[in-house]
Amino acid sequence: MQLHDRIALVTGAGSGIGRAIAERFASAGALVIAADLDATAAEETARRAPERIVPDHVDVRDEASVRTLMERTLDRFGRLDILVNNAGIGTTKDLVETDLAEWENVFAVNVRGVFLCCKYALPSMLARRSGVIINIGSVAGLIGIPKRAAYCASKGAVVTLTKQIAIAYVREGIRCNCICPGTVDSPWVERLVAREPDPVAARRALEARQPMGRLVQPEEVAAAALYLASDEAAAVTGSILVIDGGWLAQ
Repeated sequence: MQLHDRIALVTGAGSGIGRAIAERFASAGALVIAADLDATAAEETARRAPERIVPDHVDVRDEASVRTLMERTLDRFGRLDILVNNAGIGTTKDLVETDLAEWENVFAVNVRGVFLCCKYALPSMLARRSGVIINIGSVAGLIGIPKRAAYCASKGAVVTLTKQIAIAYVREGIRCNCICPGTVDSPWVERLVAREPDPVAARRALEARQPMGRLVQPEEVAAAALYLASDEAAAVTGSILVIDGGWLAQ
């Protein structure tokens, strides 16, 4: 599967899934804009493949920041072929424990961010009648998970928005799909388990809830993203691709 000289923009590309996708796309021949709120992290991703990855800064919560990012991308490359909405955050609280500011911030990143990036990427894609959007959702958007109230709700919104975009623009050359990983071996998980009294036991508990007995690797999500971005997935749109080590099969 190749993405020869296609222009791809990945948000949240400074670490974890986003970095893995940026690297995988670059290795497949794409020119990648690795955008992140943390400019230093984006630059580190770009150093992995400096001839193919360009770092950039974006706050996906902010309309002006997203609009400016898209303008820079089009000014520099002339088009955008692939958008990966990966930037995301979460909290570890049930509903009553979640205050309004936390709820709104999770939705600002996870839902408003996807909306804004799609809103400002789609016009140029529609003008060319060609474009691929990949939203990174979560198993949490498909089932209820304790201590993930805002995260579950926000990722559920991403799943449904993916389907709406897919059906709205299916006759205009746009494909939109969503990848829903289970628990991924990522910096976020590292921080999560580090807060527990017994981090080793906490990690083992996360591994145990996935029947494969291990965490999903970022590179496995990146491989799925490469497929969805490629011509091999030309008939795939509105799909939800679950990568969860068998979690939902139980």
